[in-house]
Amino acid sequence: MAISKLTRTNTLLFFFFFFLFCTELPTPSLAQENQSEQPYVGVNVGTDVSNLLPPSQLVSFLQLQKITHIRIYDANPDILKALSRTKIRVIISVPNNQLLAIGSSNTTAASWIDRNVVSFYPDTLITAISVGDEVLTTVPSSAPLILPAIQSLYSALVASNLHQHIKISTPHAASIILDPFPPSQAFFNQSFSSVIVPLLQFLSKTGSPLMMNLYPYYVFMQNKGVVPIDNALFKPLTPSKEMVDPNTLLHYTNVLDAMVDAAYFSMKNLNITDVVVLVTETGWPSKGDSKEPYATKDNADTYNSNLISHILGHGGTPLHPETTSSVYIYELFNEDLRSPPVSEANWGLFYGNTTPAYLLHVSGIGTFMANDTTNQTYCIAMDGFDTKTLQAALDWACGPGRANCSEIQPGESCYQPNNVKSHASYAFDSYFQKEGKAPGTCDFKGVAMITTTDPMSNKTKDVVNSTQSSSAGEKLLRCRTFSFLKISAFSNILHIFLAAYFPIFLLVLL
Repeated sequence: MAISKLTRTNTLLFFFFFFLFCTELPTPSLAQENQSEQPYVGVNVGTDVSNLLPPSQLVSFLQLQKITHIRIYDANPDILKALSRTKIRVIISVPNNQLLAIGSSNTTAASWIDRNVVSFYPDTLITAISVGDEVLTTVPSSAPLILPAIQSLYSALVASNLHQHIKISTPHAASIILDPFPPSQAFFNQSFSSVIVPLLQFLSKTGSPLMMNLYPYYVFMQNKGVVPIDNALFKPLTPSKEMVDPNTLLHYTNVLDAMVDAAYFSMKNLNITDVVVLVTETGWPSKGDSKEPYATKDNADTYNSNLISHILGHGGTPLHPETTSSVYIYELFNEDLRSPPVSEANWGLFYGNTTPAYLLHVSGIGTFMANDTTNQTYCIAMDGFDTKTLQAALDWACGPGRANCSEIQPGESCYQPNNVKSHASYAFDSYFQKEGKAPGTCDFKGVAMITTTDPMSNKTKDVVNSTQSSSAGEKLLRCRTFSFLKISAFSNILHIFLAAYFPIFLLVLL
């Protein structure tokens, strides 16, 4: 039976509009659009460490631990070069002893920016410059130099057209704020007003953060009997143990939130309400002398694990529940070369040889530090060693070491990827696990390192090397993403074709 032109036209119109409305063009999600605004947890990387990892191995270790934000205390060119073309974002620093030269000479400031920023950005993702460190409280004689140094550096950034991408600020100690609790009564030490007021105005104008080094550990130690340790450690509290601000009736379940809000109230007292707080240092020591009995591994684990959960869970603060300050944990490695007290050398998440100082409990709260490290440590081959050296270590592990190497033989499930480094990681971890993770069993003459990221996928047991992820899940995600991109590209082309030519086609039919 013949079909009329009107019927054919109606049918085509139906499919045309069905396609347009039911296969809409892919658009980025709100989360993707605001990804850069999401709170994050970074780490400070100090260098007073015996046998500090070379920069290339340091970066590989950061990638292995899925650490995406770091702060360094200078502008080490070797580290900045090693960070090139990675996704790791870095805050670089101007040491206190360089403030005079930079603050008194625009030429010196421009040279510093050219040498330490322009030479590396954008290949190296420099996000901010911290100018000095706790200058107001540690070297008050240099306080007048802070703002001139910041302004000179900012002018140099403007000249290089980088001022929209890289922020400038200076980290402060918590002690610049007086009467911090209740937070609503907090105010900046007025003896610093000549610096604080113009500095905050600069931060407001440039969209830069107020950098604060905030340590609930010291608040607790200085106020034992007043501040319960559970409040300092982010432990769950009954309502009766929550700290209540009598002026605002805001309830504080942890000390850090109170310290952050004290900074916000202090700024509000100076009519500054659009500057966010960035916590450039916070942490808890894992070891101390007899005068620091609360510097323990359990407390360090509790504080940092709960901190990570709080930040990545978008906890906000009672005053600003809509705004979660990003934080930098102090610090990545124990700086064993630091002077006493004992705690000064024991703030790190790891020892200098990359062995965890203690085991964080961070599963299910984001990707920071890979996965829950509880009882999950593994031994893998490090980057930077030649095949011959790795092969010798692999031969020892599979021979005298009696590691189970059957799965990396040709045709077996862990043979792929077929390279010495992947096979060595499998053998090293087999030996490490067999020996009960005893000290010294993940060394292999310096070519192995301990990690908290499982090198073996549950499905394919592919070895993951320290610079690229190869788990089955991530492979599957990449395949799905690639397939989606192909479908999306076809869909886009089809949309354009139909929108352009369908009206003409319809006219011909009619």
